[in-house]
Amino acid sequence: MAEPNTSHLSIGEVLGLLLEEFPDITISKIRFLESQGLIEPERTPSGYRKFYEHDVELLRVILREQREHFLPLRVIKDRLDAGVIEPSTPPHGSPAPGRADATPSAAAIANHPAAGRNGSAALAVPSTATPSSTERSVPNDPEATPAAIATATNDDSPRLLPGVVVNREELCTMASITAAQLASLEEYGVIGRRKGHGELFTEESVEIAAAAAGLLRAGIDARHLRAYRTSVEREVGLYEQLVMPLLRQRNPQARHNVAAQLGELNELGAKLRSALLRAAVHDQLDL
Repeated sequence: MAEPNTSHLSIGEVLGLLLEEFPDITISKIRFLESQGLIEPERTPSGYRKFYEHDVELLRVILREQREHFLPLRVIKDRLDAGVIEPSTPPHGSPAPGRADATPSAAAIANHPAAGRNGSAALAVPSTATPSSTERSVPNDPEATPAAIATATNDDSPRLLPGVVVNREELCTMASITAAQLASLEEYGVIGRRKGHGELFTEESVEIAAAAAGLLRAGIDARHLRAYRTSVEREVGLYEQLVMPLLRQRNPQARHNVAAQLGELNELGAKLRSALLRAAVHDQLDL
C-alpha cells in the first residue's frame, strides 16, 4: 500500500532539521553523501528524494563522525556497513513525528545561506568530468530551488565542515578533478597536506583543488600554478615579520590580536592583488 505523503520529508525539510546542530550543512553536502553511497533516500516517480526519520538520524550519525572523529567518508561507510556505528531510529517508512513543528518553513529554508551554498552540482560531478561552470553551478535536479540555484551560480566552490578531512578519491570528486590532475598539483606544490593528517586532506585542500580545477580547465598547466604558491609563500613571509613580535608574547590575547591582524592583512592583500591584476590586464590588452 502506498505510503501517505505526510510520512516523508523533502531534502529541504531535512536541511531545516539539521541546521541547528550542523550550521554548515548544505543541500549540496546531503547530495554528496548520497553520491558516495552513505545514504539511499527513496525517490518519487518524478525524481524527488523521500527522506524518513531513519534517513535523518543516519545523516546525524555521519555528520557527527566527521565532526567529532575527523573520519573520511570511506571509513564511516565501512563502519556503518559493519554495524560498528548505527542510527537508533525506526527504518524506512516510519512517520516523522512533529514534522510541522520541528521543520522551518519552506521559504525560510530556501532563503537560508546553506540552501544552495558551495556548489549544488560540483559536489556530485564525477572526477573524470569537465563540465562548464554553468553546468556545475546549476544542478539538473527537480529539488533545486531558485534561491539555491542563484546562490550556487554565484559561488560553486565545494567546502567541508571545519575539521573534516577527506581521502584522495573524495577530494577528486568534490573538486571535479582526476587523480592524475591531483598528483600533478601535488608535484608542483600547489596542494599539500597539513601536518598530522597523514594521507588525508583538509578543507583548505578542497578549496585549493576546486579553484585550481577551473584554471586547469581553462588551459593553464599545473606547473604554472606553482607561481601562485610561490607568491603566497612570499606574502606569508612578509606577514610573519609583522606578527612575530606579538607571537613571542605567548599569551591568548596576543594570539587573538595576531589572528585579527592576519585577517586584515589578508583582506588588504586580496584587494591589492585584484586591483593590480585589473590594471595589468587593461595595460596589456588595451581594454
